[in-house]
Amino acid sequence: VSVSAGDALETTLAAFGSGAAARSIRETARIMNIDIGGGTSKISVCEAGELVDLTAADVGARIVSFDAQGKVVRIEAAGQRFADEVGLTIQIGEIPDAAGLNKMVERMADRLLQVIQQAPNTLEPAVTELLRLDPLQNLRAPDAVTFSGGVSEYIYGVQAQSFGDLGRPLAQAVLQRVKAWGSRIETPEQGIRATVVGASQYTIQVSGSTIYIEPQSVLPLKNIAVITPDLPLEAEVLDSAAIAAAVQTALRNFDLHHGEQAVAVCYRWHPSATFARMDAFCRGVIAGMAAVLKNGLPLILVGDGDIGGLIGIHCEQECKLANAVVSIDGIVLKAFDFIDIGAMLETSGAVPVVIKSLVFPSTSAVGVREDAHSHGIEKVIERIA
Repeated sequence: VSVSAGDALETTLAAFGSGAAARSIRETARIMNIDIGGGTSKISVCEAGELVDLTAADVGARIVSFDAQGKVVRIEAAGQRFADEVGLTIQIGEIPDAAGLNKMVERMADRLLQVIQQAPNTLEPAVTELLRLDPLQNLRAPDAVTFSGGVSEYIYGVQAQSFGDLGRPLAQAVLQRVKAWGSRIETPEQGIRATVVGASQYTIQVSGSTIYIEPQSVLPLKNIAVITPDLPLEAEVLDSAAIAAAVQTALRNFDLHHGEQAVAVCYRWHPSATFARMDAFCRGVIAGMAAVLKNGLPLILVGDGDIGGLIGIHCEQECKLANAVVSIDGIVLKAFDFIDIGAMLETSGAVPVVIKSLVFPSTSAVGVREDAHSHGIEKVIERIA
């Protein structure tokens, strides 16, 4: 199943699909994955199995394309920008100067290295104009670098044939610079197919009975994307601004920050449920979900403990939230999950939840291999949560 996604989600998929996230667990290391495709390069940084930084830039193999005779058949805006930057005349139907074209590819590699190396405040305008997402923070260099995407086939010697684009020379130029940078280069678990989903897993769970749904007519809900923000819930005094920022970061990472669809916020509550802590949590989540809520969509909260009812009531009554509220508990979710929430079961006061998970080839999202998943098996697991 090929995934069509926005820049942030595609970068996130590449981080997990390439095995960078899994490697960061196995090696207790900071791993950078550089996914170079036809139009863009997606860069992700993983630590302890988590995506900690990402960006995307207009550096790709097919920003200029050629026919069998070497004549230009397509020029993307980024391709024209790079050509202008090095003084190369490039026109449809013409064969560009070989030396000038090589200079252009070298400049592309230089710009990509600046993206992956430099702090945001040191990037020159020529670099920031290429960025499709916020720049990397680049707090420290990665311990290892992996490559994925079509251009990675040249980097690892899998492919030598040219396909009428800049892929082969771009691979050589990028590899040369990354080697000089000093981080060791590793082979990914998935290269050209890093953003392809290998299998789907369906799990049926039943929520706890300490839930809050108002109005009940908001159910059923189908195909709701799940985010699992890194919420700072350990302290006794919670910071609502930090909670809002964590939610917004998770939305951006999955290209959900425009607020065009309902989103379920997954959280693990701990330790105590005082009024002050719940108030800070609820206000932080509501602020973080502002783009979604302003479009009249419901606030959907999914917790693992028996606190869903209290959280839902607080959002509506104390925070005066006008949107529908669906706050359920007793459910465990993870990144890349989608859920269906059925109508309330009259006998128990719970709701059925169908969880649809994306499972990466060789379970690249985790640090171990499970043969059942790697063979693309769809499993249905029925469990009472």
